[in-house]
Amino acid sequence: NNYSRYKASLFEKQLSAVTWAALQEKIFEFPGFYEQKRSVRYYPDSTAAQFLGYIGEVNDKEIEKFNGFYTQGDYIGKSGIEKSYEDLLRGQRGVKNIMVDVHNREQGSFFEGKYDTTAVSGDKLISSLDKKLQLFGEKLMNNKIGSVVAIEPSTGEILAFVSSPKYDPNMMVGRERGNNYMLLLKDPSKPMFIRPTQAEYPPGSIFKVVNALIAQQFGSVNEKTIFHCPGGYRYGSKGFMGCTHVHGSISLERSIEGSCNTYYGHIYNRMIDKTGLKPSVAYTRWREAVMKFGIGEALGIDLPAERNGLIPSAEFYTKRWGSDKWGSSFNISLSIGQGELGITPLQMANVMAIVANRGFYYKPHLIKAIGEEKVVKKEYTIKNNVGIDSKYFEPVIEGMSKVVNSTSGTGYYSRISDIELCGKTGTVQNPHGADHSVFVAFAPRHNPKIAIAVVVENAGYGSTWSAPIASLMIEQYLRDSITRPKAYVDRILQGNFMPGQKKQVVKPKVNKDSTKQASTQSLVALIKKENE
Repeated sequence: NNYSRYKASLFEKQLSAVTWAALQEKIFEFPGFYEQKRSVRYYPDSTAAQFLGYIGEVNDKEIEKFNGFYTQGDYIGKSGIEKSYEDLLRGQRGVKNIMVDVHNREQGSFFEGKYDTTAVSGDKLISSLDKKLQLFGEKLMNNKIGSVVAIEPSTGEILAFVSSPKYDPNMMVGRERGNNYMLLLKDPSKPMFIRPTQAEYPPGSIFKVVNALIAQQFGSVNEKTIFHCPGGYRYGSKGFMGCTHVHGSISLERSIEGSCNTYYGHIYNRMIDKTGLKPSVAYTRWREAVMKFGIGEALGIDLPAERNGLIPSAEFYTKRWGSDKWGSSFNISLSIGQGELGITPLQMANVMAIVANRGFYYKPHLIKAIGEEKVVKKEYTIKNNVGIDSKYFEPVIEGMSKVVNSTSGTGYYSRISDIELCGKTGTVQNPHGADHSVFVAFAPRHNPKIAIAVVVENAGYGSTWSAPIASLMIEQYLRDSITRPKAYVDRILQGNFMPGQKKQVVKPKVNKDSTKQASTQSLVALIKKENE
């Protein structure tokens, strides 16, 4: 009665089928009450919840924002694609003008419908996601916290967008939506947090790929430049940045293959301290070159609330040290992707798309076409060059190939027979707990079809967890099947890195088949070697 003495108002919403069936028999006993059917979302595959997003009833602020287009009880996209493409999905409201008397009783059509308008349904959206690959990625990431982002380098279309842990999008539909929302919001593993675009990590050793390319473009090194690695890089009077091994004399190509920290300490020193420029100016030039790779600013994916990542400015360090007389030794950790850097998994995957394309990328996007005419947004067809000559990519790509395909490479266990996979492992230092496992890659080497980034939080070595996940995803996409032994896949499926649970490393059962036996034995040997 407070709402209106004459206008209809909602009494009870989303009645169950059982309740409605019983009510139908007695509705005549309640004059003034009537039902109104509403469409309700249903997600048959229960997948990609963070990509799809969810809808909810408009609030007063949203009604005001859209100048009265919505009325109380209408639904609007609250997150994900539902929110990004709300203006296309909602269509146009139809209007029917009815004459009523003072008691709100209908008296017929106003002006015989002259001022009525027909409702227009919203546009359909065609997703770029490969459903089979998406479901496989979610399965591999079960009981793990992290992300998988796969991109088609030639178009920028996102093939897989896995944010783990996931949740069933059907939880955000129906009478229990409010309760489910609060459960998800209070979940300590934050399933509603969109990790591919909102989580920021130091990239670790995968950043060496970027520094190797920029250093060549600056003329600081070339593919034949050799540095000596005695097991670490010394800087300043007492500074020392340890390396993974004593590499001895090492080239650019081998520095990628062996992930040599010493090599990148030297080239970062050359880019910042030995240019003839003031170090803070040289740093700004380096930072601008890094940002051309889509790092440090949002890529503009068609999802809301994408994070920028972080590459500190020269002013940041000048303020920190109280002077502009700082050099490479003051932030040497940036040379190997540590320190103040923050990069999203989407940005990591985009870097791999750039390397796969030998110097350019298309803006990553999740909707490939709109409407019956299958319209592609113009911004997704623009080639973004990163300012690195194509010739400088070859020694880096050769090193990335050897990471996976050479017996001495850090990602050898993740090689794929008859497919040249090029990748880079990363073990990212985490001040809050165990290191993060990171791997980026693209395949095949020539005419690449997929670029990928995998992050598994608190899982340790990139070669042990992220690399196998990426390798399986790539093989699934390129072959539509998996040829590796069942034990290889089972180990990933059974790995558990959820907080409060014991880390599981499942040793595969040895098959009597000699080929499979060799594969599984090499897996156990690698795990032991990594742990030692």
